[in-house]
Amino acid sequence: MAAYVVANYDITNPEAFAAYPMAAGPTVMAHGGEILAADPESETVEGQARSMTVILKFPSKDAAHAWYTSEEYVNIKGLRTDNTEGIVTLSDEFTMPD
Repeated sequence: MAAYVVANYDITNPEAFAAYPMAAGPTVMAHGGEILAADPESETVEGQARSMTVILKFPSKDAAHAWYTSEEYVNIKGLRTDNTEGIVTLSDEFTMPD
């Protein structure tokens, strides 16, 4: 079952953050992931969301965890965490109950 990583954050230091997308993208692909959305001007239609939304798809929750905890991602994650404020969630794909 596929799993999705959803990040929603505000970029607090654009200059320092600028290196993150190009560094993170190859790590996602190396773990079988896809970048489905990456929008720095997300439109909030309900609630209090942040401006940047990223949606990644992985073949499974195990694959998503393997990416998030991988050495190559951990080594660059600070480019995001040090220069943004927000959340990252991991969710399984929806399947209709029987």
